[in-house]
Amino acid sequence: MLAVDPTSGASLLAAFGALAVLIVLFAESGLPVVGFFLPGDTLLFPAGVFCAGGNHPGPHLSLWQVMVCAAVGSVAGAQFGFFLGRRGGRTALARSRSPRLKSVVLRGEELLRRYGYRKAIVLGRFVPMVRTVLSPLAGMLEVPVRTFTVWQITGALAWSQSLVLAGYWLGAAVPGIDRYLLAAVALIVALSLLPLLLQARGNSRS
Repeated sequence: MLAVDPTSGASLLAAFGALAVLIVLFAESGLPVVGFFLPGDTLLFPAGVFCAGGNHPGPHLSLWQVMVCAAVGSVAGAQFGFFLGRRGGRTALARSRSPRLKSVVLRGEELLRRYGYRKAIVLGRFVPMVRTVLSPLAGMLEVPVRTFTVWQITGALAWSQSLVLAGYWLGAAVPGIDRYLLAAVALIVALSLLPLLLQARGNSRS
């Protein structure tokens, strides 16, 4: 019997292949209760590495399938989360006893207030946990549907496709990169946060 660790990107990819990318990104992009515990960055980057081929121990995946699943999962999940937030988000949040969830919601609200809807929706995709609550939060705050849809698609594609392609490029260019997946993912997550940190530093000086 195959044991699957739902918090491990490599384990999910070995068990379900590209389908794991679609399912996990759908949940992580719009279902806060479930999405907090699922890998996002730590799924996309290894998926790209496994598409590059080579003599690594992981599964061998198709690049086009992974990219399509990443796009569909991240876009559809965010849109679903947005409409979920519009219909019952405030009630669900009021009933929640999770201080972690409420803390992340506050961070999402601050992001929307500081940067405006468009920039916050795109930048929020690159911030772990915040991207999970941002779509339902945008629905709760009644962000216009057109504004949210256009910019969440932009952010979803920028985030998901760039991580897959980064993994693919490194997997093809660096022999044995699979041995350093955790370190590589940590570096990419840190780099993805740089624009947000620089923007916040600039605002604090102004």
